[in-house]
Amino acid sequence: ERSNLAGVRHILLVLSGKGGVGKSTISSQLALALQRCGNRVGILDVDLCGPSIPRMFKVQDKDVHQCDSGWVPVFVGQDKSISLMSIGFLLERPDDAVVWRGPKKNALIKQFVTDVAWGDLDFLIVDTPPGTSDEHISTVEALRPYQPLGAVLVTTPQAVAVGDVRRELTFCKKTGLQVLGIVENMSGFVCPHCSECTNIFSKGGGEELAKHSGVPFLGCVPLDPQLSQSLEEGKDFIQEFPKSPAFPALAHITQQILDGMRQQSS
Repeated sequence: ERSNLAGVRHILLVLSGKGGVGKSTISSQLALALQRCGNRVGILDVDLCGPSIPRMFKVQDKDVHQCDSGWVPVFVGQDKSISLMSIGFLLERPDDAVVWRGPKKNALIKQFVTDVAWGDLDFLIVDTPPGTSDEHISTVEALRPYQPLGAVLVTTPQAVAVGDVRRELTFCKKTGLQVLGIVENMSGFVCPHCSECTNIFSKGGGEELAKHSGVPFLGCVPLDPQLSQSLEEGKDFIQEFPKSPAFPALAHITQQILDGMRQQSS
């Protein structure tokens, strides 16, 4: 019997050592940027206690349906080139809290990996919860048979966040997960009036860590109120604000990932 992931060419895990660094933001913008390059993209949201992907794509009211091969993901837009699966679609009310112990969470993650009918995808982006918990081990183990797997680590410039990502790198090493690179999010605030960049947090922590760890540094994404607004309203940021300084940053990061994936495949 053909696996539901048999038609997926590349699987990309987005990880971070701590919460609030913008994993889901990077996951959603990566998906949109990859789609703009002509790829079919899926996002699997395994952040079971804080699912934010449905809201970011303004599809939080949609339902998941069954088909012969499992769950049909929720499609975004007319061309259906982005598909999503999240516990957010399975809750009776969007504000319901998921108060589950480990085994129940792990069972749902395994079900997400095996029972979602993705069809043919160029990329499946897996948006994970913060840290290195049970859910991460279950996700990596469930996905391991479906190579190639790669991880993108998200941090903010402060030492605390960078320290947590160092632990995430150790997790990747122990689980045999190839790190495609590190993204430094919220890297300075660009003034919308004069375009001057102010470092609200410290500077360059992600790049420094990448250099010390011998993994690629994929780039910095500046803080941009327009990006936050797009995510709140479920709009396509890339389409709405092409002149934002975050736009070339995200495009550069996407290209770096595509190049890394190409090298991984060759």
